Amino acid sequence: MPDLQRRIKRLLPAGKRWRLLALAVLGVAGWSILPFAFKLPSGLRSEPSESIVIADRTGLVLGKMARTDYFHHEPVSLTEVPAALIDATLVAEDKRFFRHRGLDYFAIARATRDLLLEGRIVSGASTITQQLVKISSPPGERNLFNKIREALTARHLEYRWSKEEILTAYLNRLDYGNHRQGCREAARFYFGKALSDLSLGECSLLAGLPQSPTLHNPLRNPQSALHRRSLILKRLTKERNYHPDRIHVAECEPLHLDQISSDQLAPHLVSSLRSRQASVRTTLDAALQQKVQFIVREERRRLRHSNAQHAAVVVIKNSSGEVLSLVGSGDFQDPRAGQIDGTRSPRSAGSILKPFTYLLALEEKELFPGSIIADIPTPYRTEEGLDLPVNYDRKFHGPVTIRYALANSLNVAAMRTLNAIGGPVPLHSFLDRIGIETLEQPAASYGLGLTIGNAEVSLLEVTNAYAALARLGVFKPARLTLDDEKFAHDPQINQIAEPRYCYLISDILSDNAARSAAFGPQSPLRLPFRTAVKTGTSSDFRDNWCIGFTRDFTVGVWVGNFDNSPMRGISGVSGAGPIFNRTMLALHEKHSPCWLQRPGGLNEITIDTRTGNRFLSKPRDGHPFTSQELCLSDKLPRAVQPADYDNHNRALIDERYLEWFSSADNHRKDDLAITSQRPENLTPRIISPTETATYLLDPELPSGGRFLPLVSNLPAGGTWSSPTLKIEGTTAHLTPGHHRVTLTDSQTGQQVSQSILVESL
Repeated sequence: MPDLQRRIKRLLPAGKRWRLLALAVLGVAGWSILPFAFKLPSGLRSEPSESIVIADRTGLVLGKMARTDYFHHEPVSLTEVPAALIDATLVAEDKRFFRHRGLDYFAIARATRDLLLEGRIVSGASTITQQLVKISSPPGERNLFNKIREALTARHLEYRWSKEEILTAYLNRLDYGNHRQGCREAARFYFGKALSDLSLGECSLLAGLPQSPTLHNPLRNPQSALHRRSLILKRLTKERNYHPDRIHVAECEPLHLDQISSDQLAPHLVSSLRSRQASVRTTLDAALQQKVQFIVREERRRLRHSNAQHAAVVVIKNSSGEVLSLVGSGDFQDPRAGQIDGTRSPRSAGSILKPFTYLLALEEKELFPGSIIADIPTPYRTEEGLDLPVNYDRKFHGPVTIRYALANSLNVAAMRTLNAIGGPVPLHSFLDRIGIETLEQPAASYGLGLTIGNAEVSLLEVTNAYAALARLGVFKPARLTLDDEKFAHDPQINQIAEPRYCYLISDILSDNAARSAAFGPQSPLRLPFRTAVKTGTSSDFRDNWCIGFTRDFTVGVWVGNFDNSPMRGISGVSGAGPIFNRTMLALHEKHSPCWLQRPGGLNEITIDTRTGNRFLSKPRDGHPFTSQELCLSDKLPRAVQPADYDNHNRALIDERYLEWFSSADNHRKDDLAITSQRPENLTPRIISPTETATYLLDPELPSGGRFLPLVSNLPAGGTWSSPTLKIEGTTAHLTPGHHRVTLTDSQTGQQVSQSILVESL
């Protein structure tokens, strides 16, 4: 040691030694102070912006929307990152991270040696801190100056931030490929898992991606990703003392990617919210949404055999108007217009608006479900000429109660009822008040056909209108998001109809016995709990509807084709009905089904179903025409009178029913009798068929549309004949071609004829 000191003194005189020491001190001071001359990157001043998240009512993610740079990101704290992912990241990128101050001099020396020996860059020496500086800075050229700047800025960052803060920022900013930034988003995208559920193999695979996200992309280059994973697992044994058995299990773990589509649940709703600038919490219930999507997917397989390609479902929580489930087409990825939202697309209403016609009639005409309406041939003049509407079964049913007419969806009775309350204007106005915004034409353009489906409505709007019935006349707008400002304060109660009348309509719609004449006692409309339900089928079988409710929930279903092609042989009850049935059952798996609370002011009475009149005392047992019925306590129907019947106890009906009474449709001649005789100077007139009408033989219609009811104004019906058509009673059997039908008055011999054309579809 003394020899060394003497040698230094001889080589370095005292003056030179002090200058060299000063330079060393200045160098160390400069190396320590110089980093502060470089500002920290602007990208570190704030957290990366998140993807816009569309969540269900509980916060569960339904879908995510990329940022403007097309990346998806969800932040994570270091405490949420599993230790295995931290360890795998460290051994992959910076094994001495916790032992250096921004620069790894051993790695720099190794990289320099390899460069000199090989003549090319063999390995990098950048630390996690340096990488964080680089990915947080604006893009720049790769040159020596930028490398030095990154190194000095990394040292600056190490002085300012803790290791934990640096590692958290790094894991949140790493590019894991496929436009996924941050480890939480990567775990969700590649494995469909939360970070806490990742296996050691999955952690190691994720840790290997940032080195080269394209080269190691597991979706396109799975072998490269697995090779990189294997290298990291070996390093875990060497650098972190992971047990070989644990590493072996991870090494043998197959690559199982469970890639999550950002639009897997409720894709139509997620897509409709893409314009939002912030994350949204919707009203949907993800668990229910998943069940309903599964139901629709299963039922669509059955419906395809009937050329029904698309289906839509809406479920509304009646108390709040919140939409709990929304299925727009059944398959968002279906190339045949699967991305069209069937819940918002206007479609022909079929019979789905009839309940509102009868609701208005009950209120405006002071009727009740037992009131009698005439289901008889009734021509109406339209913009296209004279129209004779018919029922779905091509028959007329004579005097029927409102309960029977609505429950069995009779077209003619509904049109006569609408005409009785003033035509389409009152119904058009009422539908507007309950949120049906698709009626763009004035009421006159629709005519009386408004009640039987010549207007278009959307499933979401009409389902919400039915929810107003379930609330006994209180309308609330349908709600799709929980953060919508217009719902911040409870609006005033919007009572659009009298509660008692709403209850009466709901009671009819829940009467399985009443609708069994048309739908059978065991149809899909029957559930193990009381449910109001109405179906609808548009002309040419292009739309199926089924909408109904309990006290708590309203379910609407539409089935059809977005290209408007007709379905084959299915109606609302057989097409949309099963989806409605299964959805209602799924809804009430955890909710006890409840029926509406009956409002005060309703009485239960016994009526004669032929006249709608009230029995003052209980009829004898076995009376075939009695029924228990509800009516308003302050608007009791007329009491039964002896004058209501003839000597054979047949109920007397007026001359409006003359034509129907003598037709083949009347099977009630033992129960009913006409009160008046034939008017004088009656000139025979053909009501159906209409002059120069064209009839189509459509295989989708009942009996293929081959049977045409012949209707006249003659009380006895007259005699029908045709040189080219087979006629049985008052029914013509249609065949293609030009035909002439003749009516002969049996009493006067007068004749009148009509020409028609029959074509095959």
